[in-house]
Amino acid sequence: MVKREEILVLGLTAGVVGSLVGGMMLGIGMGLIIGGQHLGWLLLLPAAPLSGLLGYMLARKLAKQL
Repeated sequence: MVKREEILVLGLTAGVVGSLVGGMMLGIGMGLIIGGQHLGWLLLLPAAPLSGLLGYMLARKLAKQL
């Protein structure tokens, strides 16, 4: 049985990891795009889905404990 504490830690971890990864990809991608390098789009576009995917992977890891 998953406890409340584990769900809370999952939410906090997913939020922190997702915002760090997504934020860094968005920041670096925007910097490259503003600088005129089209390579930045490869970082900018998948930033949000990738950060959500990290939270999903953490949730699946917690669900395997049941």
